[in-house]
Amino acid sequence: MAGLTRDCQHELGESMTHKRNTAIGTGLLIAIVALGYGQWLIEPVADAAAHEVPMFEVDPLWPKPLPNHWILGSAIGVGVDSRDHVYVIHRRQSFNTRTEIGAAMQPPTGECCIPAPNILEFDPAGNLVNHWGGKSDDYEWPSSNHGLTLDHKDNIWIGGNGRGDSHVLKFTRDGKFLLQIGTPGQDADSNSSDHFGRVAKISFDAKANEAYLADGYGNKRVAVLDADTGELKRYWGAYGNKPDDTDLGPYDPTAPLPQQFRNPVHCAEPSNDGFVYVCDRPNNRIQVFKTDGTFVKEKRIAPATLGDGSTWDIAFSKDPAQKFMYVADGKNMKVYILLRETLEILTSFGDGGRQPGQFFAVHSIATDSQGNIYTTETYEGKRVQKFVFKGMGEVDRRDQGVLWPDS
Repeated sequence: MAGLTRDCQHELGESMTHKRNTAIGTGLLIAIVALGYGQWLIEPVADAAAHEVPMFEVDPLWPKPLPNHWILGSAIGVGVDSRDHVYVIHRRQSFNTRTEIGAAMQPPTGECCIPAPNILEFDPAGNLVNHWGGKSDDYEWPSSNHGLTLDHKDNIWIGGNGRGDSHVLKFTRDGKFLLQIGTPGQDADSNSSDHFGRVAKISFDAKANEAYLADGYGNKRVAVLDADTGELKRYWGAYGNKPDDTDLGPYDPTAPLPQQFRNPVHCAEPSNDGFVYVCDRPNNRIQVFKTDGTFVKEKRIAPATLGDGSTWDIAFSKDPAQKFMYVADGKNMKVYILLRETLEILTSFGDGGRQPGQFFAVHSIATDSQGNIYTTETYEGKRVQKFVFKGMGEVDRRDQGVLWPDS
């Protein structure tokens, strides 16, 4: 710096010091976030060792191939009825028209393929036994259908997360239209009594005959309806607060926990013993409430996850006590097994990829009466998978990876 004046030398020195300090600070922040992101992976498996956990393996041959050159688009809902028939809903508008559905083009550009009907029904063996869904003069099909759940009377409910999807639909399991609840085409309003805000998923409390809406992609609340009439009975936001539609901005893992949900509120699952487990997806947490909306506790999962978040959907084990809870994490491509009472993560399974047992954006999860798990994958995942329950056992790894059959 021999050719610089003393003032210039001072300014240059300050600039270099500032840049060095900024680089150190940025590196430290990245290291802290990375540590938080991977910390649960390196913790000891004391919980899993103390508790036998449900064991699974993927069935790579389920379901059987679809007929008519049909293929699935982004698969965003799965449900199981009282006969253990499995229902899958997907988006017929989610295909790459040049590379995926040449046979559906006008004129056709190839022999394959064609979008399957919106809702597909499979028997336990994986045979396709029925299909239906789509636009009708009797109801307004969502612009972007989202979620599928069967209630305690084997009726199918769906929501939608597209623009103007401010309603939900109810059908028999054979596709007969029963009820449209809410006024389509409305703007988000988390305190509305006559419409919803892009509902992600509907779940049910059979004893109370109530439907719980994760409401959702526009609104920031849980809404509870009478399952027969669709009448709104109550609703609440995060921590049981009155919902507030203020934009919270992007999720920051180092910031204080927000007092409202972020969009989307992705699931609201009532348990047999009177609690409701809510997926606050972009905030990487599950909040637990009593059925009247009283806040009980929360659990953060992979809290450094950005973007799509870690808590996508929930299903319970089929024992009467629902001892275990399965949480689908579409961003980190896995399913967690939690002890429901304490919300402790015991283990997880899955990995990113497209082979059986791997996931690409695992979106929805359901269980049948035998304890088997079914998952669907959105975005480019576009499939349904079955994980066969193999009884209880001990695991020695926090993350089991791909549950490929032993033989």
